Amino acid sequence: MFAQGRLAEALQARRGQLFLWAPVLLGLGIGLYFALRWEPETPHYLGLGLGVALGVLGSRSGSAALVLPAAGVGLVAAGLLLAGARAHLVAEPVLGFRYYGPVEGRIVEIDRSASDAVRLTLDRVVLERMSPARTPARVRVSLHGRQDWIVPRPGQTVVLTGHLSPPSGPVEPGGFDFRRMAWFDRLGAVGYTRTPVLLLEPARGGAELWMARQRMALSVAVRERIGGEAGAFAAAVSTGDRSAMPAGTLDALRSANLAHLLAISGLHMGLLTGFVFALVRYGLALWPWLALRLDTKKIGAAAALAAGAAYLALSGGNVATERAFIMVGVMLVAVLADRRAVTLRSVAVAAVVVLVRRPEELTGPGFQMSFAATTALVAVFAALRGRTFGPRVLRAVAAVVLSSFVAGLATAPIAAAHFNQISHYGLVANVLSVPVMGSVVMPGAVLAACLAPVGLEGAGLWAMEAGLAWILRVAHTVSGWDGALSHVPTPGPAVLPLLAIGGLWVALARGPGRIAGALPLTAAFGLWAAAERPALLIAEGGGLVGVMTAEGRGLSKPRGDGFAAGVWLENDGTPVAQEIAYDRGVTKGAIASAGPVSVIHVTGKRALEGLAGCGGAGIVVTNVESGTERPCLVLDVSRLRETGSVAGYADEGRLVLRSASELTGARLWTRGAAAQALPALPAEGQ
Repeated sequence: MFAQGRLAEALQARRGQLFLWAPVLLGLGIGLYFALRWEPETPHYLGLGLGVALGVLGSRSGSAALVLPAAGVGLVAAGLLLAGARAHLVAEPVLGFRYYGPVEGRIVEIDRSASDAVRLTLDRVVLERMSPARTPARVRVSLHGRQDWIVPRPGQTVVLTGHLSPPSGPVEPGGFDFRRMAWFDRLGAVGYTRTPVLLLEPARGGAELWMARQRMALSVAVRERIGGEAGAFAAAVSTGDRSAMPAGTLDALRSANLAHLLAISGLHMGLLTGFVFALVRYGLALWPWLALRLDTKKIGAAAALAAGAAYLALSGGNVATERAFIMVGVMLVAVLADRRAVTLRSVAVAAVVVLVRRPEELTGPGFQMSFAATTALVAVFAALRGRTFGPRVLRAVAAVVLSSFVAGLATAPIAAAHFNQISHYGLVANVLSVPVMGSVVMPGAVLAACLAPVGLEGAGLWAMEAGLAWILRVAHTVSGWDGALSHVPTPGPAVLPLLAIGGLWVALARGPGRIAGALPLTAAFGLWAAAERPALLIAEGGGLVGVMTAEGRGLSKPRGDGFAAGVWLENDGTPVAQEIAYDRGVTKGAIASAGPVSVIHVTGKRALEGLAGCGGAGIVVTNVESGTERPCLVLDVSRLRETGSVAGYADEGRLVLRSASELTGARLWTRGAAAQALPALPAEGQ
């Protein structure tokens, strides 16, 4: 009884801190759902619902011994239940074959593809000879060739002749699964067109598309008034439209670790709402009669919340901006409720709201980096509260440097894991750029918005142009320094979870016990350093093979399947041009060594028919169907359609093959059962 009483007292003393772990446990359940290799069925969901109910009852039982385990089990079960419910609620038809023909639809989004082509997302899709029940709710089409017949605008109904296919799986087993992202975006097909896009009906639609049209009109107006790189940058930070950003500019911003300034995220939302809050609060304070009768702090918070909501609507309401608005909104509501705004509790509330609304966000770099940076900043500045460092003049500079260092340190491993690169001078670039974004660019945007109704927005746009021109100059300068960027291989699946556990334990735990967070952090970096890249990689359609050589990854052809080639080389930590990787001794139609087993890549039916047996190799890879029995493992297009991409690992004289379908399993977005495991091949000659 004495021990139980002490436990109850300890829980009561830490009651405010326990809520900080709610999003962690909720995220654990969501992560478990996405890690499954099978889809839960009705009995599983009933069991999870029972687990949530028991968790609620146990946490309210008053028994100190039940509170923590009951709350933990309930939150984990709730995470699993939320993710599964969301996956079923967004279910829409997915194209099951390659389609070529007329495509009709309404434009709902305009952006750019990885190859820098204009890309349209269409809803209300009509495909030839396909029933509405089988037609995807949304398709995405990249525009190639001459496309000056119309100026695309949201709400327009267009028709085109397109090549469509189902969203593809991971380009290598265990890699990013585009099919899953497309499933939650209700995207049932992707493709391209080389013929002109024709207008069927002018822009129509409800309030959402009306706002999208206003956003595009504003983006065009900003680019016309400012022009050049700075104009495209201004349109991006004002409306979220990055379609005019040159590829070279994007590369420079990424290399200098300034790409976060391009996306409308927590930084932009925080700077905007913070400026509006200060402007309204201190502006009203200049009128003593009003300041003595009204709570100017709450008026400022309400005005900032309204400005944030308007910015969310104007920017298109994408996931990153929505997440940023939720985080800022929770803090402003705390001000309205006379609570301290910037606390870890506010961050936890925002994380819970985001995870409940969009559980799939947990696995994305945006969610991970946003909350890693915010949690680290709030924890560090809370620990330093009440301390002063040097004269008042230097405190602002010290705060900027410390903020950039802490945020960069918290997000660098996540960015490296997702994007395979580390910016070595990112701290310098951010110290030189972030204050300009906060003190010049965002105030200029607010000034332009306020003066636009009377035609005097020029002053605000001039400030935006000057500030963004400085940031671009910093990006190009820093990215050009020697050693500005280095590359790292992709870590194993356990690394990011261990980093999250370790970092959260250090940030959220209290007392000397927080040092225990160093254990998972050390384990994560140790596993990353020991990560092994596959000796063999095979593309999903059999069109490309890559083997690891002494010089790095060698590819079987210098052009074609460029997306897969680029991802493979980036994941190796050596993002060279495909032509360079082709020169590493691996040629199409020739035998190459993949660890202890040789492989030959044959493309085209005629070349395959001319191959005698296996051509002396242990594995034959081809992009056509093989109707001939051969005394080796044949991975033709039919087999690869079932397995998806394939990776081979050298292990004690064998080549162990793993397929994408085997690792992903049978899920809603895979549209079928998991493929059977591929055989492990012994070393040749054994």
